[in-house]
Amino acid sequence: MPEKVDIAANLERVRERMADAAHRAGRNPEEITLVAVTKTIEPAMVKEAIALGLRDFGENRVQEAEWKVPLLPEATWHMIGHLQRNKVKKALPIFDLIHSVDSLRLAQEIDRRATRIGASVPVLLEVNLSGEATKYGFRIAPRVTQGGEKEAFFSYVEEILRLASLQVRGLMTMAPLVAQPEEARPCFQRLRGLREELEERFPQACWRDLSMGMTDDFEVAIEEGATMVRIGRAIFGERKE
Repeated sequence: MPEKVDIAANLERVRERMADAAHRAGRNPEEITLVAVTKTIEPAMVKEAIALGLRDFGENRVQEAEWKVPLLPEATWHMIGHLQRNKVKKALPIFDLIHSVDSLRLAQEIDRRATRIGASVPVLLEVNLSGEATKYGFRIAPRVTQGGEKEAFFSYVEEILRLASLQVRGLMTMAPLVAQPEEARPCFQRLRGLREELEERFPQACWRDLSMGMTDDFEVAIEEGATMVRIGRAIFGERKE
């Protein structure tokens, strides 16, 4: 039998590490939301986490969330994986916040579906700052072509902010896989800097949230301004793929 995961001990360690990182940056730990990633995690383990005080959970796939979320109605659910346009209709009743709006066309589809049901959908805009082809998001590469890509992104943002049924609340990114957490810092710094530019250019919008940082790099992300960290393995142990 596989070894039982001590969720209580894991969660305590994660919370301590989050608080330490916040204090190093002169921040209040209460400003940071822990989103526990439940991809492949059984509902019984999620219930245990809820009993320990967790309320925010993230799913990567609509098809998994469809059966899992109704079993756990007391939780707040975040869509943190790539959302296909043909899954938007199913996703809207399930998720409280969509982190992964990665194109104008997806934003428009969410708006269209939300308008039909009279909903207003909170979203984050996903940005690909690493330039990796395997990652989703509005692409803003770190070096040579950044200027043109950034202006294109700003033009998309302008259109997205006109969509009446979307509430843009900030940005999300996934850092590149690196050997040491410190190597992810420039990515998080760029996302924070991009938010500052957006706040100046589009002051009418809310840019409060930065969803960045996962199990291997969340402390660095918090030091650089993350308001949401997405942590799975450090809480629930290794996933079953």
